Parts: sequence; structure tokens; C-alpha cells
Amino acid sequence: MSLLQIGQPAPDFKLPASTGKSISLSQFAGKKVVLFFYPQDMTPTCTAEACEFRDGIGKFRRHGAVVLGISPDPVNRHLKFAEQYGLPYPLLADEELEVCKLYDVWKLKKLYGREYMGVQRSTFLIDREGKLAHEWRNVRIKGHVEAVLAAVKGLE
Repeated sequence: MSLLQIGQPAPDFKLPASTGKSISLSQFAGKKVVLFFYPQDMTPTCTAEACEFRDGIGKFRRHGAVVLGISPDPVNRHLKFAEQYGLPYPLLADEELEVCKLYDVWKLKKLYGREYMGVQRSTFLIDREGKLAHEWRNVRIKGHVEAVLAAVKGLE
């Protein structure tokens, strides 16, 4: 599998979403897309990240960006997560890990000496032409949403 390259077309996909419909990347042609991958709904760090994107959604929208969250959790869990925290953007269910693998975020992880496969917290910014403009891998939450917003503004 080749790694994604900045300036190359972002891989398209279609996944079921918390909106009740399937969402594809290609349906946002002509818009900037912030695609953030996170390991699991309802966990402390994932909740903090999702809420930071929620709190910044107005700014992202003012700068012409759509925000989409993706994790391996099923749609019904996404619905509970979105309702509990008032998340105003779609959460996409990648239960088969196809999109996680396509974007190379399904990685070997280590926690307390234990190795396991999981989602590496990552964010991708896709420009209006559908090309990968920026990527952030192995994300730390502090200052991340502000950095993504600055990159979104930089595409204007």
C-alpha cells in the first residue's frame, strides 16, 4: 500500500453515518473537508477531541469546511455519542476498517506494554479540488483543532 501524498487526490469512500444516510467524500466536491479519525466513541481523549471540533464548528463552516469524524464504532454508538455531546457534524462508521486502512491509520499500538491494532488518531484536510492538503498523524489534542482551523484558513 502506498502512503498518501500531499497534493494527491484523497481516496474516496462511502460509509454509513450518524445522519442515517451513507456519506461519501466525493459528495463534498468543491468544499474543504476536515476528516478526523479517532479510536473509539465515549472515551476521554476521543470525547475531548470531538467536543473541540464541535466547539469550533462555526469557524470551520465560516471558512467553507465540512467536518467528518470516522471511527470503527457502529452507527448506533455514534448516534449515542453525538446526542450525548451535541456533536453537530456526521460521525461515520468504518466497522470493516476499509477507510482506516485506505488512509493508513490502522496501526500497531502499545499501551502499558501490550501491543494491539487500533486507530492512530489522525486528521486530514482535503482541499476544494479533492486533494490532500495537510495531514496530522498521531495527534495530541492540545492545540490540534486550532492548527487544523489555521490550515483551513490558509486554503482560502
